[in-house]
Amino acid sequence: MRYERRHSRWYEALLLGWPFQLIVGALVVVGLPAWERWHWGFWEFLPPVRSNTLLACGLAFVGILFTLRRMHRFPGARISAFIAPTVSVAYLLVVAVLFFTREEYTRQVLFGSYLMSLGWFYLAFFLGRRYRRMKLAVVPAGRATALKPTPDIELRCLEGPDLAKVRYDGVVADLHTDELGPEWERFLARCTLHHIPVYHVRQIQESMTGRVRIEHLTENEYGSLLPSLSYQGAKRLIDLMAALLLLPILAPLMLATAVAIRLDSPGPALFIQQRMGFRGVPFRVYKFRSMYIDQRGSGFTEGDDDPRITRVGRFIRKCRLDELPQLFNVIRGEMSFIGPRPESMELSEWYERDVAFFSYRHVVRPGISGWAQVEQGYAAEVDGMTTKLQYDFYYIKHFSLWLDILIAFKTLKTIVTGEGAR
Repeated sequence: MRYERRHSRWYEALLLGWPFQLIVGALVVVGLPAWERWHWGFWEFLPPVRSNTLLACGLAFVGILFTLRRMHRFPGARISAFIAPTVSVAYLLVVAVLFFTREEYTRQVLFGSYLMSLGWFYLAFFLGRRYRRMKLAVVPAGRATALKPTPDIELRCLEGPDLAKVRYDGVVADLHTDELGPEWERFLARCTLHHIPVYHVRQIQESMTGRVRIEHLTENEYGSLLPSLSYQGAKRLIDLMAALLLLPILAPLMLATAVAIRLDSPGPALFIQQRMGFRGVPFRVYKFRSMYIDQRGSGFTEGDDDPRITRVGRFIRKCRLDELPQLFNVIRGEMSFIGPRPESMELSEWYERDVAFFSYRHVVRPGISGWAQVEQGYAAEVDGMTTKLQYDFYYIKHFSLWLDILIAFKTLKTIVTGEGAR
């Protein structure tokens, strides 16, 4: 019996593949605004003002396309919410490069290309929603039976070792269970022969939840959790340049916040605490003080109703302004903009005793914001520590520019809406 993978026919592969989106999209996003401004045959005469503009539009479009495609792979990435920010950031970057290099360009074509990009990517999103949702067949054995569908993944439980002429994106099975009989094993082998991927249930659980289970980490999984050294170096450079650029811009806001804190309650404007850092090395983290200095309590925040939080402190926590002094930690190389959140020494020691593999989260620099914070929210530190660690391990396993961009956009959403802040 022959099985066929979903979207494997030549016309489906053509229309849904990135080469089609790249070529046709570039003609629409770059070609139409140029044709409207310079008319037909504009490519026959390309002085610097035209070539610079076309190159800028093309680079912006390619960057947007691959960024959105990469971000879509991560759970919880509602691409429709990130199209406008991604397009805007891409075009702002190319305009900034053109401005600082003093290269000539045509604003009309660049702005027209920006509008066409918004239209193209929103149109592609709404037309392709049906085809982007994965359809997976589930082998009814072991932990695979506990899987639940999500808005991005459709699950269909198989009644027998056969796909019943239905085309799927892949098959999910618990490959470690003893419930898999010879018939199911032969069925999985046939799927592989027909180029239908067979996923272990743990892979799908991670892609659906954005967490890596830590109960039974194997040596092989330790290897898969090693972050990319090349990206670590590039990320450090990006962090340093961004922090040096943002510091003078945010200095007036930081000064106003410090004055408001001093007027609201007695005590210093800054809160300095020893925390566990990169590779287990302690460091001093800087934050704006958000609590009264004459009230003692636990070494962690006891929820939103913690009586130690001042009036100004509640506001700066909601808007994440209390984190601004950590720009100095980023410049010093102790922190990154994105990474697992650094815990106090008291909490770290407590976690080390009660949570296996906790120290492994220190393999990357701690961050001002992180995957656990944007997915789980800024709850009290003692709540859901195992879940938080699972999010941290997912971040380390998928450590990349694309995941950092997604976290940055989600963090901005938190700052604007206040959702999940603490």
